[in-house]
Amino acid sequence: MDDGTLSDDDTLSRVRRFNRTVTRRIGALGEDYLGTGRPLGEARLLFEIGKDGATVRDLRERLALDSGYLSRMLRALEAQKLITTGRDPDDGRVRRVTLAARGKRAWAMLDRRSKDMAASLLEPLSPAQRERLLAAMTEIERLFRASAVTIEVVDPFGQESEDCLRAYYTELQERFDEGFDPQSYLAARPDDLVPPSGWLLVARLDGVPIGCGALKIGGSGYGEIKRMWVAKSARGIGVAQRLLDALEKQARQAGVQVVQLDTNRKLVEARGLYARNGYREIPAYNTNPYADHWFEKRLTGSDT
Repeated sequence: MDDGTLSDDDTLSRVRRFNRTVTRRIGALGEDYLGTGRPLGEARLLFEIGKDGATVRDLRERLALDSGYLSRMLRALEAQKLITTGRDPDDGRVRRVTLAARGKRAWAMLDRRSKDMAASLLEPLSPAQRERLLAAMTEIERLFRASAVTIEVVDPFGQESEDCLRAYYTELQERFDEGFDPQSYLAARPDDLVPPSGWLLVARLDGVPIGCGALKIGGSGYGEIKRMWVAKSARGIGVAQRLLDALEKQARQAGVQVVQLDTNRKLVEARGLYARNGYREIPAYNTNPYADHWFEKRLTGSDT
C-alpha cells in the first residue's frame, strides 16, 4: 500500500511521471522553444531580463542558476545581439543586463507565443475541466514554492538578520494598538542569539529572506522562542510551521527541555500556530509590555 513516504516507489514514480508529462507538454526538451529558435533555458532567461532589464545577481537568484551556466547563456544571447551588459548605475560592482532592440522584439514575440501556449493547454478542455486544471496549477505552484523554502542558522549581526528584524518590527508597529518600540524591551539582543547562547534562523525562498525565528537559551533546561515572523508574500505555504519545527529541533539539540514564548493579542495567527503545536497558556513569566499571552511546551524525544 502507498503510505506516502519519500522512499515509497509508487510515490516517487508519480512525481517523475508528472515531471515527464509537463516537460513534454510545454516543449521543454527541444532546441526551438515556441518556435523562437532557442532552447527553453535561453528563452526563459530572455523573458526574465524583461523590458526593464535585471542585474546578473538577480537573474542568478531568480532562476537558481550556476554562475558559469548563466554566463554561458548570457554570452549566447549577446552573440545573437539580443542583450547588452554593463555596470549597474546604482551599484558599479554589479553587472546589469538590458534588452537590445532586437531583444525587445524577441521578448514581445516570446510573450505572445507563451500566451498562445497557455491558451492551447486550456482550449481542448471543457469549462469544468479548465477550472479543475487552473485550481490544480495554483495548488501545485503553492506547494512548489513551499518545497523550495530553505531554513538556515545565520549571523544575528548580519545584513539578512537586520533586514528581517526591521520588517518584523515594522509589522508589529502597524498591528499593535499601542505601536511598537523594539528598544523598550530588549528580550533578545543580537549577542543573545550567538551559539551556544542562542540561534537566529532565517527562511529563504529563491535566495530571498522571507522569515525568521530565534531561540534564546535560558537556565535550568529552559529556552525561549522569539522574533517569529514571516513576510506577507510568503504566508500560507507553511513557513511559520517549518520555522517553529526547526527552532524546537535546535532546542532539543541544545538540551532544552521546556520552551516558552509570549505574544500579543493582535497576533491571532501566531496563537493558533502555538496551540496546534501543543503549547499551553501559562501565567506571565516576564514583564514584556507588549505581551498579552504566555505559552509553554515541554519537549520530548530527541533530534540527532
